[in-house]
Amino acid sequence: METVLTILRFIGVIFLVLMVFNLMIIVHEWGHFLAGRWRGLVIDRFQIWFGKPIWKKTINGVQYGLGSIPAGGFVSLPQMVTMESIEGEVDEDTKRELPDITPLDKIIVAAAGPLFSFLLAVVFAVLAWQIKYPHQEASRTTFIGAIGKDSPAEKAGLQVGDQIKSIDGNEVNKFAGMGKSIIWEVVSSEKDQVDIVVERDGAEKTVQVEIPDPKSPEVEGGFFKKMMAKLFSRPPLPTIGVAPRTSAVVAEVYENSPAQKAGLQKGDKIVKFEGEKPYTYSFAKQKWAEGEPVPLEIERAGKVMPISVAPRTPDKISGGAPGEDLSSLKKPMMGIVWNQGGETWLASDTPLKMVVDASKSIYNTLRKVFSPKSGIKGSHLSGPAGIMGLYYDLFTEPSGWRKVIWFSVVLNVNLAILNLMPFPVLDGGHIVMATAEWIRRKPLPVRLLEIVQTAFVMLLFGFMIFITFKDVGDRLPDSEKIEPIKIEWNSAEG
Repeated sequence: METVLTILRFIGVIFLVLMVFNLMIIVHEWGHFLAGRWRGLVIDRFQIWFGKPIWKKTINGVQYGLGSIPAGGFVSLPQMVTMESIEGEVDEDTKRELPDITPLDKIIVAAAGPLFSFLLAVVFAVLAWQIKYPHQEASRTTFIGAIGKDSPAEKAGLQVGDQIKSIDGNEVNKFAGMGKSIIWEVVSSEKDQVDIVVERDGAEKTVQVEIPDPKSPEVEGGFFKKMMAKLFSRPPLPTIGVAPRTSAVVAEVYENSPAQKAGLQKGDKIVKFEGEKPYTYSFAKQKWAEGEPVPLEIERAGKVMPISVAPRTPDKISGGAPGEDLSSLKKPMMGIVWNQGGETWLASDTPLKMVVDASKSIYNTLRKVFSPKSGIKGSHLSGPAGIMGLYYDLFTEPSGWRKVIWFSVVLNVNLAILNLMPFPVLDGGHIVMATAEWIRRKPLPVRLLEIVQTAFVMLLFGFMIFITFKDVGDRLPDSEKIEPIKIEWNSAEG
């Protein structure tokens, strides 16, 4: 029965993902459709997804269809620049009967798709503003909670508890995510070293941190295995080896552990330890005495209560990488798995800020992708498969539907801006070609347009296939046989 429910849940989530994804495509293409109707253009087809239709129906002279390649969509407007390599051929009799349209008509119709995507982003932004969406402490903090051994951060002298104020003069207000985040400033840096301003003990200090040249891990095996690894993996991005500081929130309690015996539960927040507010790193290097009670104060359902946990050494530790030494884990423990995200709360920015932040995000990303000095490349972008995968992940999270609405703001703004780029096939390309026609006072050569369009269609599909390999690679299991580390206590009584 449980297997059946899991399958039904999976199908349900996939259905929701397709609904949201297709809604964005339909609205974008509906903009072209309505603008075409308004300007009196002939509309041949309206199709969601590319490829040969798996369903189609003609209504009032327009063929509506669902394609076989789950990406994008189109409205076939024969009076616009021909795109038969994507949309399929238009009947020759229909072509001969088509009246000419003005460049202004073409510009309006081409711009209507991005405009509708932008308007849909505004609708999602208003919804996200009203219902709010989850924020995680790990993404929103600017305090350092952990530093990797021998990392650039450790070598530069950064310390746990430092609050990062700026990186190379750019103010940061969160650890990860869109906008002024620590991770973005590091991965997007085009320098070998950055100046990081931190606040420590009430005073500001500037630390110079080296930005390492990231190296892809060595892949063992033959030529084919190495080529497959290269095909499916993305180039690594630089990291300086810092992790965010998060509150001590319980994600899981091991069975039969001292924490379970003491009554700790998933979701409990430890609010006081040794008289102070603890963070996850507060417990990382603690050396407990076997069986000696540790007094804590926890918050559960809004109430604070005292609790005492007597750490014990686990009876069995297994897993890890082949040959990994696990002897360091043979010590008294509480038996708690910490929530790496820390606290979670509902909040929201104004619709204007969400739309502006999304616009800045795509602008900054594209600027870095096209910069020869940047380590961010086209292979770091995601296509339809990656986006739908992310939607799937969001829908499976608690309150994930709230994040779906927020992320749809970002995605629709991105869809609008990307489509306005001045490349053939994209709406921006249509606008550029219509503008050129307006300036020349005569249409561009049809044969030239066909060649350019076909070339860019091939490039577009080639890039989509390339990105799809990367998206699929993100979902492939690690080839190394690393078993999860299992920590076990035989009984709660010790």
